[in-house]
Amino acid sequence: MLELKKINKSYKTGSFTQKALKDVSLKFRKNEFVAILGASGSGKTTMLNIIGGLDRYDSGDLIINNKSTKKFKNIDWDRYRNNCIGFIFQSYNLIPHITILDNVEMAMTLSGVSARTRRRKAKAALKKVGLIDHIHKRPNQLSGGQMQRVAIARALVNDPEIILADEPTGALDTKTSVQIMELIKEIANDKLVIMVTHNPNLANQYSSRIIELSDGEIKDDSNPVEESEDDKSEFKIKKTAMSFLTALKLSFNNIRTKKGRTILTAFASSIGIIGIALILALSNGFQIQIDKFEKDTLSQMPIIINQQTVVMDNDTQSEIMDSMKVSDKSYSDSQEIHPIIDQQSVTHYNDLDLDYIDYLEKMDKDLVGGLSYVRTINMNILHENATTKKVEPIKVNMFPVPEVDDEPGAVMKDNFELIYGREPKEYNEAMLLIDINNGLDQNIFKTLGFDPTKTIKFDQILDQEFKIVLNEDYYTNVGTGFIPNVNYEKLYGNDNNITLKITGIYRGVEGSKFAQYSGNGIMYKEALAKEIMQRNEKSAIVKAQREADYNVITGELFDLSTKEGRLLKTNVLAAIGGETAPFTVQLYPKDFKSKDKIHDYLDKWNEGKSDDDKVVYTDTAETISSLSSGIMDAITVVLIAFSSISLIVSSIMIGIITYISVLERTKEIGILRALGARKKDIKRVFNAETFIIGLSSALIGIGIAFLLTFPINNIIENITELPNVARVNPMHALALTIINVTLTTLGGFIPARIASKKDPVESLRSE
Repeated sequence: MLELKKINKSYKTGSFTQKALKDVSLKFRKNEFVAILGASGSGKTTMLNIIGGLDRYDSGDLIINNKSTKKFKNIDWDRYRNNCIGFIFQSYNLIPHITILDNVEMAMTLSGVSARTRRRKAKAALKKVGLIDHIHKRPNQLSGGQMQRVAIARALVNDPEIILADEPTGALDTKTSVQIMELIKEIANDKLVIMVTHNPNLANQYSSRIIELSDGEIKDDSNPVEESEDDKSEFKIKKTAMSFLTALKLSFNNIRTKKGRTILTAFASSIGIIGIALILALSNGFQIQIDKFEKDTLSQMPIIINQQTVVMDNDTQSEIMDSMKVSDKSYSDSQEIHPIIDQQSVTHYNDLDLDYIDYLEKMDKDLVGGLSYVRTINMNILHENATTKKVEPIKVNMFPVPEVDDEPGAVMKDNFELIYGREPKEYNEAMLLIDINNGLDQNIFKTLGFDPTKTIKFDQILDQEFKIVLNEDYYTNVGTGFIPNVNYEKLYGNDNNITLKITGIYRGVEGSKFAQYSGNGIMYKEALAKEIMQRNEKSAIVKAQREADYNVITGELFDLSTKEGRLLKTNVLAAIGGETAPFTVQLYPKDFKSKDKIHDYLDKWNEGKSDDDKVVYTDTAETISSLSSGIMDAITVVLIAFSSISLIVSSIMIGIITYISVLERTKEIGILRALGARKKDIKRVFNAETFIIGLSSALIGIGIAFLLTFPINNIIENITELPNVARVNPMHALALTIINVTLTTLGGFIPARIASKKDPVESLRSE
């Protein structure tokens, strides 16, 4: 039973209010043919739209099978239209770009009926209206009467309780009108049919009840429902939902009707994909060539294990960098040196004892092309503290100047400059290297007797004098081993000492990355090391030690339980000329595959050890490879960033195209809403359209990019002799497809949302 209780409906146009329905109360039987008569503007269509759930009443209530609709939400009205209402419109309102079979199936599609059942019922409905032979035609291939029969079949196929017909014969000739009216009258035998018409002859001839409307009020009802006729039926309704596959089908069929525009749109939006795909193809190919070059040229670069190496986490590195920032201005003209954080605190000591060397030498010989050791010379340095005037042994950062034929090499000349004093010329002259901000390690400040919290003048450093004591004088054999002579004042005045003077202060040139990270300390000439070695070689202590048992130097002298103790032992042995653990080990892999296995072998030594006891190594080739890969990645990212602009432009263009499609398909929106489609279903239809365009443009772009790799490879090979550089990676192609589809869908999101919010009544009126 359908009932209208005091329904009111008004429309506002500016300040003018038009009352379409005024306190309309009506009851309808479960099955009857009701004709609603009235002049234009009397409220007939408004009443029909309110009964069909296309429009909302302002006040009153619509009762459906004894259930009030006052609290209905949008989704409830959608389900009501899909399950309970079948519309027959004057202008047919068929979706033009799908077949009549698909048009009839649409209502069932929205209510979740299976494909097989939909097809069977749709064919049965079309057979009933005499169109079974035309099921694969599109609406524009049918006559007016045939299209109205399709509309009737669509209205009946979901077995609704109510059929609403709005001027169903208004666009038909007399003969066809009679055929349609006979069909509708037959339907009214077991359903409620409510027909709006302005033709009283049709109403009198076919309907069982005539209701006359005038100015929104009921003027006459030829067969009103009596109270005794109340129907006790209960309201039952099924959910509606459009699958994404259905949305895709609708959108695909619509797109097919506009092939030219769709192809041009897809091609235009594919330009960004072509650019990015080619960049990635070239980047991928060049990276393969770089990897091949590195394997050919870097495979035998050494894996280096130093006795001391700097290991810094992010916090420590940040702290050191902050300590170097004495002002916003680098490379100041100030002739002062300021202390920076003690970097010894982040130094990792590798214990390269004889056990570790033995472990290295047991490595599979098929992996290693060479194994070399670098041993350093130990300098016994004494210095008179500038503050306390006491003679003390010191340990500072000492490293040789890179030289070629006793002259500074290209590394020094290109990256460092003398900023104070003069260049060292003699073997016993050295230079002080400070960092780019005039910073010097706090440890050196302390050992030189300066306050590590205050700056010092350049000339204060040049005034400093160091004494290098030979092993003959520095170590004493007391029967249990060799130990340092602690009478430093006496040693300081020994005639055999080498006096070391700092003659100049060097700093990295502005813009040099090498100098920026080179560290700081005292740099001596190689001639000094040769002089010390020659003098030590002649000393009696070395000769005696060569004849002695190295094991006399035991844990009694050194705390071998600590890394520092073991390091001291190593340095003492080096000082007296013994064959001991090296300062640096260099492993030369035979090839890149061997390099990975060597890594595994070295890592195995560290298993189960604490961080302090692990041996840290540096893979030179890996460092260079990561740098080259980083440069290639950076170039790729920059180029992709520029190309991505076209993707954004494409997304905006897709949004505009989708909005145009919304305007073109406004009537289709109204039809779908009349059939019970939800707002989200409408949104899904247009999202499906942008999905198709996005997918098409991605496939076109990747296809064109792939074809372009052939001439590009020919050009590159002619110029560089490198074959097949440009290579489209399938994973890149997949990623670009996903990105493009996502961007185009986002571009069409706003138009799709606009479409979902369109009023169904106004949409049905659009042309």
